[in-house]
Amino acid sequence: MRVALGVLGVALAAYGGWLLLRTQDTGEVLTIGVWLGAGVVLHDAVLAPLTIVLGWAVARRLPDPVAAGAVVVLVVLGSASLVAVPVLVNSAGPQTNPTLLVRDYPLGWLELAGASLVLAAVVTAAVLRSDEARRRNGADPGRR
Repeated sequence: MRVALGVLGVALAAYGGWLLLRTQDTGEVLTIGVWLGAGVVLHDAVLAPLTIVLGWAVARRLPDPVAAGAVVVLVVLGSASLVAVPVLVNSAGPQTNPTLLVRDYPLGWLELAGASLVLAAVVTAAVLRSDEARRRNGADPGRR
């Protein structure tokens, strides 16, 4: 089954590449290649190392349950922010990209950030309450 799915994936990617080369001029294909390459470079050279360093710093300074939630928020917002940079930058001026929906993209990013922080706070509170209940009941005597 895996081999069949792999063959199907390669065939669909080849078909997509063929369509791209057939329907777009050379300049557009190069622009797409630069865009895709820049995403990989930004992720590997900027986002991943920054996330690792910030995650390490956060994990050292916060209690374990809080640190886990903070690192998750960092990873989600970091990835979403990297993807959203072109849209957020272009939303300030006139719409030059006809594929963008007419909406308030910075507000959408702030909503994602707020929802991520609320979710992390709820999960952290649940873990802390669970740890406290376990300690109170004597089920986990080795914990702080």
